[in-house]
Amino acid sequence: MPPAPDTAAVAALAERFPIIAPDGRRIRFVPPQPDGLVYECRIRDSGEVETRPGNWHDFFNALVWLTFPQTKLAISARHVRAMTPAGAARGMERDALTHFDECGIVVLSSQPQLLDLLREFRWKALFAERRADVRRAMRFVVFGHATYERLLNPFRGLTAKAILHEVDDGWLNLSVAGQAAAVDALLAADFANGRCVRPRDLQPLPLLGIPGVTPDSQAASYYDDAWQFRPGRRRA
Repeated sequence: MPPAPDTAAVAALAERFPIIAPDGRRIRFVPPQPDGLVYECRIRDSGEVETRPGNWHDFFNALVWLTFPQTKLAISARHVRAMTPAGAARGMERDALTHFDECGIVVLSSQPQLLDLLREFRWKALFAERRADVRRAMRFVVFGHATYERLLNPFRGLTAKAILHEVDDGWLNLSVAGQAAAVDALLAADFANGRCVRPRDLQPLPLLGIPGVTPDSQAASYYDDAWQFRPGRRRA
């Protein structure tokens, strides 16, 4: 692993694959600015995304912008709307948006019963007993840039916050680029339509339980670790 990310590569990608906001403004990645303007307000006002050079966290954030631009624009717009009136307390909605932006993952499946097992925190039933079905009929798309950063050095208990979607079998056969574009459209619509207004709306997902992430999960007994694979929570 290199000691620091290649920030210049992000700028080159942004030139090659421009992101255009709804008002026609082009999104640009710039070093942190000294004027004190709030991060999301800067994006709204100038199209500038503050990006610290040589910083993995911000590097992955830029890559997520380049991969899921419409979703990032929708999340940023929700943040700005939730800030009004000026000086209002942060609140649950912005906390939920930040949780997904930092730690989000999208889980898609053509078998709704698999999504139900995930919602019910039935980790062993899902990832061990239905392992072949998971590999065939589920896809896990990491969105959160903090999660990408943590996956550089994954650890027991690493957990993402998931949004779940049922898809048809044809969706599973899309190319990687096609799936990324489809996920961007799905998520952008979710956030534009008001989905995710409190942190509890997101489904916890222990990432090291997903088949193939760690060889340890090949043994069904791996999912007996109740500290990592916790039982369900009560819904408010």
